[in-house]
Amino acid sequence: MKTIFFDIDTQIDFLFPAGSLYVPGAERLVPALSRLNHYAGAHGIPLVSSMCAHTEDDPEFRQWPAHCVVGTTGQLKPAELLLEKRVSIGVAAGDYAIDGAQQILLEKQQLDITASPNFRPLIARLPADRYVVYGVVTEYETLSVRDSAATLGEFASRGGRLTTTAEVCGR
Repeated sequence: MKTIFFDIDTQIDFLFPAGSLYVPGAERLVPALSRLNHYAGAHGIPLVSSMCAHTEDDPEFRQWPAHCVVGTTGQLKPAELLLEKRVSIGVAAGDYAIDGAQQILLEKQQLDITASPNFRPLIARLPADRYVVYGVVTEYETLSVRDSAATLGEFASRGGRLTTTAEVCGR
Protein backbone atom coordinates (compact mmCIF):
# COMPACT_ATOMS: atom_id res chain seq x y z
CA MET A 1 0.00 0.00 0.00
CA LYS A 2 1.43 3.37 -1.07
CA THR A 3 1.08 6.08 1.58
CA ILE A 4 1.56 9.85 1.57
CA PHE A 5 1.70 12.02 4.69
CA PHE A 6 0.14 15.49 4.59
CA ASP A 7 1.35 17.98 7.19
CA ILE A 8 -1.15 20.84 6.90
CA ASP A 9 -0.22 24.45 7.72
CA THR A 10 1.98 23.74 10.74
CA GLN A 11 3.57 27.17 10.71
CA ILE A 12 4.75 29.48 13.46
CA ASP A 13 1.83 31.90 13.05
CA PHE A 14 -0.58 29.06 13.95
CA LEU A 15 1.50 27.06 16.43
CA PHE A 16 2.88 29.55 18.94
CA PRO A 17 1.34 32.25 21.17
CA ALA A 18 3.22 35.04 19.38
CA GLY A 19 1.70 33.96 16.04
CA SER A 20 -0.88 36.17 14.39
CA LEU A 21 -3.44 33.33 14.09
CA TYR A 22 -2.35 31.27 17.09
CA VAL A 23 -4.51 28.26 17.87
CA PRO A 24 -4.66 27.95 21.67
CA GLY A 25 -2.60 24.99 22.85
CA ALA A 26 -1.16 24.23 19.40
CA GLU A 27 2.43 24.38 20.65
CA ARG A 28 1.72 21.13 22.53
CA LEU A 29 1.25 19.40 19.16
CA VAL A 30 4.80 20.07 17.96
CA PRO A 31 6.36 16.85 19.38
CA ALA A 32 3.68 14.68 17.72
CA LEU A 33 3.91 16.63 14.45
CA SER A 34 7.69 16.25 14.50
CA ARG A 35 7.41 12.53 15.20
CA LEU A 36 5.04 12.04 12.25
CA ASN A 37 7.20 14.06 9.84
CA HIS A 38 10.40 12.29 10.85
CA TYR A 39 8.71 8.89 10.75
CA ALA A 40 7.70 9.59 7.14
CA GLY A 41 11.25 10.62 6.27
CA ALA A 42 12.83 7.59 7.95
CA HIS A 43 10.47 5.19 6.17
CA GLY A 44 10.65 6.65 2.65
CA ILE A 45 7.07 7.93 2.81
CA PRO A 46 6.52 11.10 0.77
CA LEU A 47 5.66 14.06 3.01
CA VAL A 48 3.72 16.99 1.57
CA SER A 49 3.79 19.95 3.95
CA SER A 50 1.40 22.71 2.97
CA MET A 51 2.44 26.26 3.78
CA CYS A 52 0.42 29.43 3.60
CA ALA A 53 2.51 31.92 1.62
CA HIS A 54 0.72 35.26 1.55
CA THR A 55 1.67 38.66 0.20
CA GLU A 56 1.31 41.71 2.46
CA ASP A 57 -1.95 42.73 0.78
CA ASP A 58 -3.32 39.24 0.19
CA PRO A 59 -7.08 39.11 -0.55
CA GLU A 60 -7.44 36.43 2.15
CA PHE A 61 -6.78 39.14 4.73
CA ARG A 62 -10.28 40.52 4.10
CA GLN A 63 -11.53 37.41 5.92
CA TRP A 64 -8.60 36.64 8.26
CA PRO A 65 -5.99 38.70 10.06
CA ALA A 66 -2.66 38.95 8.23
CA HIS A 67 -0.68 35.73 8.70
CA CYS A 68 2.10 33.69 7.13
CA VAL A 69 3.36 36.60 5.03
CA VAL A 70 6.28 35.44 2.90
CA GLY A 71 9.58 36.49 4.44
CA THR A 72 8.27 36.74 8.00
CA THR A 73 9.08 34.46 10.91
CA GLY A 74 5.41 33.54 11.22
CA GLN A 75 5.40 31.99 7.75
CA LEU A 76 8.15 29.51 8.63
CA LYS A 77 7.76 25.97 9.87
CA PRO A 78 9.50 25.22 13.16
CA ALA A 79 12.89 23.61 12.58
CA GLU A 80 11.81 20.38 14.27
CA LEU A 81 9.14 19.88 11.57
CA LEU A 82 11.59 20.11 8.68
CA LEU A 83 13.35 17.17 7.07
CA GLU A 84 16.83 17.44 5.65
CA LYS A 85 16.03 16.68 2.01
CA ARG A 86 13.25 19.08 1.10
CA VAL A 87 12.08 21.07 -1.88
CA SER A 88 9.68 23.98 -2.18
CA ILE A 89 6.87 24.26 -4.68
CA GLY A 90 5.90 27.90 -5.01
CA VAL A 91 2.47 29.37 -5.56
CA ALA A 92 3.07 29.92 -9.29
CA ALA A 93 2.01 27.03 -11.50
CA GLY A 94 5.00 25.06 -12.71
CA ASP A 95 6.75 21.76 -13.12
CA TYR A 96 8.85 21.59 -9.97
CA ALA A 97 11.57 18.97 -9.42
CA ILE A 98 10.74 16.72 -6.47
CA ASP A 99 13.03 13.75 -7.07
CA GLY A 100 14.97 12.76 -3.97
CA ALA A 101 12.95 14.98 -1.63
CA GLN A 102 11.76 13.57 1.69
CA GLN A 103 9.56 16.62 2.24
CA ILE A 104 7.73 18.76 -0.30
CA LEU A 105 6.82 22.23 0.96
CA LEU A 106 3.72 23.13 -1.05
CA GLU A 107 3.02 26.84 -0.82
CA LYS A 108 -0.54 28.09 -1.14
CA GLN A 109 -2.35 31.40 -0.98
CA GLN A 110 -5.86 30.14 -0.26
CA LEU A 111 -7.24 28.22 2.67
CA ASP A 112 -8.14 25.23 0.50
CA ILE A 113 -4.97 23.35 -0.46
CA THR A 114 -6.70 21.94 -3.53
CA ALA A 115 -7.01 25.49 -4.92
CA SER A 116 -3.25 25.60 -5.43
CA PRO A 117 -2.45 25.23 -9.14
CA ASN A 118 0.28 22.78 -8.16
CA PHE A 119 -1.81 20.49 -5.93
CA ARG A 120 -3.42 18.22 -8.54
CA PRO A 121 -0.24 17.88 -10.65
CA LEU A 122 1.68 16.95 -7.48
CA ILE A 123 -0.89 14.34 -6.45
CA ALA A 124 -0.76 12.89 -9.97
CA ARG A 125 3.00 12.45 -9.51
CA LEU A 126 2.55 10.81 -6.09
CA PRO A 127 -0.23 8.27 -6.51
CA ALA A 128 -1.25 6.62 -3.25
CA ASP A 129 -3.82 4.31 -1.67
CA ARG A 130 -3.64 5.89 1.77
CA TYR A 131 -3.22 9.42 3.06
CA VAL A 132 -2.22 10.33 6.59
CA VAL A 133 -3.41 13.90 7.18
CA TYR A 134 -2.59 15.99 10.24
CA GLY A 135 -2.08 19.58 11.29
CA VAL A 136 -3.22 22.19 13.77
CA VAL A 137 -7.02 22.39 13.44
CA THR A 138 -9.80 20.19 12.13
CA GLU A 139 -12.05 23.09 11.15
CA TYR A 140 -11.22 26.70 10.61
CA GLU A 141 -14.45 28.65 11.04
CA THR A 142 -14.89 28.88 14.78
CA LEU A 143 -12.32 26.62 16.44
CA SER A 144 -15.12 25.18 18.55
CA VAL A 145 -15.21 21.71 20.06
CA ARG A 146 -18.70 21.09 18.62
CA ASP A 147 -17.68 22.12 15.09
CA SER A 148 -14.52 20.08 15.37
CA ALA A 149 -16.52 17.01 16.34
CA ALA A 150 -18.88 17.58 13.40
CA THR A 151 -15.94 17.85 10.99
CA LEU A 152 -14.39 14.64 12.31
CA GLY A 153 -17.78 12.92 12.12
CA GLU A 154 -18.16 13.93 8.49
CA PHE A 155 -14.61 12.74 7.77
CA ALA A 156 -15.38 9.32 9.28
CA SER A 157 -18.74 9.07 7.47
CA ARG A 158 -16.90 9.47 4.16
CA GLY A 159 -14.53 6.59 4.86
CA GLY A 160 -11.79 8.36 6.78
CA ARG A 161 -10.31 6.68 9.83
CA LEU A 162 -9.19 8.50 12.94
CA THR A 163 -5.98 7.26 14.49
CA THR A 164 -3.17 8.31 16.82
CA THR A 165 0.44 9.27 16.31
CA ALA A 166 1.47 6.15 18.25
CA GLU A 167 -0.59 3.92 15.98
CA VAL A 168 0.77 5.52 12.79
CA CYS A 169 4.38 5.41 14.00
CA GLY A 170 4.17 1.95 15.57
CA ARG A 171 4.14 3.13 19.21
